[in-house]
Formats: sequence, C-alpha cells, structure tokens
Amino acid sequence: MIELRHLKTLSALRDAGSLVEAAERIHLTQSALSHQIKDLEDRLECSLFIRKTKPICFTSAGQRILALADDVLPMIRNAERDIARLAGGEAGRLNICIECHSCFDWLMPTIDHFRQNWPEVEMDLTTGFSFQPLPALARGDLDLVVTADPEERKGITYIPLFSYESVLAMSKQHQLVARRAIQPQDIEQQTLITYPVEQHRLDIFKHFLDPAGVEPAELRTSELTVMIMQLVASGRGVSALPNWAIHQYIEEEYITSRPLGEKGVWCTLYAAIREDQQDADFMLDFLNTAKEITFRNLSGIKSA
Repeated sequence: MIELRHLKTLSALRDAGSLVEAAERIHLTQSALSHQIKDLEDRLECSLFIRKTKPICFTSAGQRILALADDVLPMIRNAERDIARLAGGEAGRLNICIECHSCFDWLMPTIDHFRQNWPEVEMDLTTGFSFQPLPALARGDLDLVVTADPEERKGITYIPLFSYESVLAMSKQHQLVARRAIQPQDIEQQTLITYPVEQHRLDIFKHFLDPAGVEPAELRTSELTVMIMQLVASGRGVSALPNWAIHQYIEEEYITSRPLGEKGVWCTLYAAIREDQQDADFMLDFLNTAKEITFRNLSGIKSA
C-alpha cells in the first residue's frame, strides 16, 4: 500500500515545512503532491498531518511513515551507489573550491557524509579568495566550484544548490533596529564589516549599494563569521550576511537583523562543474548529498 514515492513525498514535506517548498524540492506541482498525499491517506484510511499548521504537524500515523522513510530511503540510496560502482561508476577525483567564507557550515558535513559513501574518490578542498577558480575549473585543476557569481564559460555548467536572503546584521541596540527594512542610504553613515573579498563579489554591494550609488562610511574586514558577530554585537558596525549563517546568533538573541530593501536581497549558490563530469555517478551523488544536507540543516533557504 505504501509506495516509495509516498515515502519521498512525506520526507520532503517534513524537511520543507510547507506544501509549496516540498513540491519544488521533488519537482512536482503542488497539486500533484497533494494528490499523492490524499491517495496514501485514502489507502490507509487515516490522516497523516494536520492541515493549516505551520510548521506542518504530523499525526501519529504520519510520524510512523516518516520513521519508515528514514530507514528505507538511505538504504535505497546506498544500494544505488553500490550498483553504480558495480556497473563501473568512475571513482574519480573531486577537488572543490569555495568562494564563500560561511559555506564551511554546510559544506564540511556534506563532505564528511560523502566520504563515507565514496571512500575511493580522492578529495581536496581549497578557497578561491586569492585566485580565479573558474579558469582553474575549466583547465581541469579543480572539479567543482561553489560560487554565487556564475559567468558563461565554454564547457562549464552551473547547478543551483539553494537560494538564500542576504540580511543586515546589527546589535540589538542599533539605531537601525527601528527600521522595518533597510534602504541603501541607511548604510551611508555606517561602518560595514565584511569578509576580506573584493567589493564587486559581495552581495550587499552587487545587489544593493552599487545600483544605488551608495558607499558605507567605513569598511572593516574579518575572515571569521564569529568575529564579525562579536563586532556587530558590540556596536562596532553592521554586516550583510546570509540569513542561514546568522540564524543561530539571532535565535540566541545575540544580534538582530533586517532585510535589505522592501523585497529583500535574494541570491543563489551554484555548483560549477565541467560538462564532461555532470553525469558522473560520484558527482551526481555529491550534489544530491549537498542539497539534502543543506535543506535539512540550514534555516531560511529556498529551492533555487
């Protein structure tokens, strides 16, 4: 009575927290996803979750099926990996470069999980802050680049990982707390704390300040997110960071944040890979693992 598609649907619904987001993750329309759930409920003659709750609240029957999904889906993925190897799946090499200081929060758990499933794949990780990683990817020196700045290059394809909102972090006593949303002119008198990256690669400049022709009063840099948070909390400046990177600090009431502009500034992280590797089994599994772990562990992100 319970089919694999039902397990995938309920698991996606739990992780996403809404019908719309769950449908996007498993590439269905919201109507098709609702139909699948209704079909299973009709077969089992019971409700699986309580309607109109946010986040979604599952019934006892729904929780039992989710427990089944947690047991079965990893077993299926492991079997698929084994079959790929038996079928001659390439072991290969995966040299990764990131252009995002805060990406370590989700990338390291992804790499740890991937290593367990593909121990034969040679892996390396570097940062692209001191060189241009996309030309290195095209040459074959790298195999995957995590970037928010896709640029058209022959032989390179970009796989969207997730979208996130860049928000302005500030101390709880900061004068801008009174604002519902931050305008570019609000930054003119502020010390802006950023990672040590060129301005044209920073979201707040690319998508917010530069189009308005606005510059902050002062710039200050730090390589560590935790140090930036300390400076922000002590009133030494403000900082624009991904919403998921500062979620913990907001939850602990260490700082607060406001959106950039009335509609917010939303950006997308991509995995840049060479076209000749986009169908490699280990590459596909790494990308799927990255998406699964980020959507399960990061707050405030969306499907790209």
